[in-house]
Amino acid sequence: MNCSYSKRKKESFLKQILKISFLLFLLVFSCSLWIPRLRYMSEISRLDTDTVLSVSFREQPVDTQTARVISGIDAPGEYLAVYWLESGFGEQNISLSPDDALAMRKRWERADGWSDYLSACQAVWNDLVYFPVALSQSGNINVSFEDSWMFDRTYKGERGHEGTDIMPDKNERGVLPVVSMTDGVVQNKGWLELGGYRIGIRAPHGAYFYYAHLDSYADIEEGDEIKAGDLLGYMGDTGYSTTEGTKGKFPVHLHMGIYIDKDGQEISVNPYAALKYTEEKIIDYQER
Repeated sequence: MNCSYSKRKKESFLKQILKISFLLFLLVFSCSLWIPRLRYMSEISRLDTDTVLSVSFREQPVDTQTARVISGIDAPGEYLAVYWLESGFGEQNISLSPDDALAMRKRWERADGWSDYLSACQAVWNDLVYFPVALSQSGNINVSFEDSWMFDRTYKGERGHEGTDIMPDKNERGVLPVVSMTDGVVQNKGWLELGGYRIGIRAPHGAYFYYAHLDSYADIEEGDEIKAGDLLGYMGDTGYSTTEGTKGKFPVHLHMGIYIDKDGQEISVNPYAALKYTEEKIIDYQER
């Protein structure tokens, strides 16, 4: 009788082991199915209909490695659209080839907001041709710029700096030619209190390129169609006054801004990376 009891106990124990093993197998199997799905859902949540309004997107982060990749791409908007989503807008250090980006694009195309998001990336990047400051006729003035987007400004109250300032190494107005970075149409020309003499160009993919503090204008008017590299005017120091023509309130420079439209709202994006992308694409206006 003791042998029979012991046998039944042993069989019961084995059944419990099998049951637990089976449950563990189901748990591991379920995790193998759901973990990738949860990871995918987490990544897809980076994109929605308001992504282009986020600071992460508006900062337009491009690290050194990515800058090297896009330097060989004529229209990098599509590549950057995928790169930013895959990297969490630069938070993760990833290596992504153009071919990899093309393959990965397919999974993002199903997400809400993809079309508007892609259009915004194309608007900022796909029309870029030239750096906005051409070689000067004097030939001995160099320029530099830093990432100053959303730095504090205090004229007319505290505000964020919606652009990048391109500074000459000599404070001489009316010398450096300012040219259009893109093809487009002259949408705005004239005096603004903050921007002084400014020109706004609407590029083919829809972005608005804003050139401010000009000393003088080229012979162009609102509504004119222009080509990348066409002269817009000359770098100056106009603005910070309601009185048209005011000069000298700050050093000579070009304020460069880029804006996109989101449901009728004008959104500033950081132009620094776009300027770095075109930094070597400088034309000699005198030879055009």
